[in-house]
Amino acid sequence: MFSQRRGGDAPRLLLDAAHRLAPLDTALARDTLLEAVGAAIFAGRLSAGPGQREVAEAARAGPPPSTPPRMVDVLLDSMAGLIIDGHAAGVDALRRALYTVRQEQRSGAPDADRRWLWLAFRVTPEPLAPELWDDDAWHELAAGAVGIARQAGALAVLPMALTYQACCHVHAGEFDTAAALIDEATAISEAAGGVPMMYTSLLLAAWRGQESQARDLIETTIEEVRARGEGRVLSLAEYATAVLHNGLGRYEDALAAATRACQYEDLGFFGWALVELIEAAARSGQPAAAASALDKLTERTHASGTEWALGMEACSRALLSDGEAADALYREAIEHLGRCRVAVQLFRARLLYGEWLRRQNRRQESRAQLRSAYEAFSRVGADGFAERARRELLATGETVRKRTVGAVDELTGQEAQIAGLARDGHTNSEIAAQLFISPRTVEWHLGNVFSKLGVSSRRHLRSVLAPR
Repeated sequence: MFSQRRGGDAPRLLLDAAHRLAPLDTALARDTLLEAVGAAIFAGRLSAGPGQREVAEAARAGPPPSTPPRMVDVLLDSMAGLIIDGHAAGVDALRRALYTVRQEQRSGAPDADRRWLWLAFRVTPEPLAPELWDDDAWHELAAGAVGIARQAGALAVLPMALTYQACCHVHAGEFDTAAALIDEATAISEAAGGVPMMYTSLLLAAWRGQESQARDLIETTIEEVRARGEGRVLSLAEYATAVLHNGLGRYEDALAAATRACQYEDLGFFGWALVELIEAAARSGQPAAAASALDKLTERTHASGTEWALGMEACSRALLSDGEAADALYREAIEHLGRCRVAVQLFRARLLYGEWLRRQNRRQESRAQLRSAYEAFSRVGADGFAERARRELLATGETVRKRTVGAVDELTGQEAQIAGLARDGHTNSEIAAQLFISPRTVEWHLGNVFSKLGVSSRRHLRSVLAPR
């Protein structure tokens, strides 16, 4: 059930199985408890039974770990500690667990425990890395998961691993690579009869800033996950909505979405949602809300201490500061973020710094930061943030041309085929039937097509695509 739907019933069923296994096989019971924790993380606020805390308490009260502890034991105990004791108390154990997992993955040995971790359990350890703001570990673990799943031919696991890897590429500003991985994950899920994971699709649509496509995808996804009980996606959808609106400069809408995203502490991206809330609140004239979110963010970033964490904290704190303090914090953020893989946040820090400099009437300095942000966002295809930077540049008195329409040869083979059929007037359902894919996959590809060609609707395809 978890493999096919990731629904809200899975935590209860896995926890029941763990209790039944406990008197028979301690190791297998703990394996199943770890799977139950993962299922509870996916179910999130929509769990139809025990939530994360209840499952974590059951794990802590369950069979003791092996001697010496297996990787599964280390991971289970650290996850339970994080959920029950809170981030500040649990982060050290979580960091040790992440180190253990990375060492196992690097070993390359035919280790059944290492293999089981990825093939049977699908939520950790990947979200541990973004929870700790560790971009190097995130990149390494996501790539390793894809390699293990490919080697094993595990079609139930490979789409999830590909989606995790795609998310790394989104944050690195490598949108086309992310889109290709998402396409592969979606095709495998549909062929295997599973539900495609829309996590990274939502983020990519938001960062690209194609409003109508992103909004439609987010709304459709929210309806689907509510029906099956995959609550983790609800928070991600609200986070993606906040990114979209912050990119478009609609800060009150972004604040509302980020506030909804932060109502439940979902593993891996709660801190990301806090960052969106801080910017939106600061720009909406609600410093109290921003300050409260900054306190929660700081608890996480201080505990992590990575370049990514420190950069995000400095940038968020700069939004609530004035004068020399703000200037120093923006510079600090750019320095930290320049030493990690999270390129889109580096571009964003330059945008925020440039906006602040312009408001301080330091136009020459602001132009340098804004121009860098505009060029970087335009290059990767983050159209909303690029347009926001362009508007700021115009306000400094600099002339900036809008991004030109993308070349048709940027389209992949399947994107070109779908674009041609859409240009000829075929509906998504008709295109899906012809190409043996789902209407949702067609919609996703069209979003990529619109972004690459610089158009906003099917009607505009006729002006940029020659007839067959």
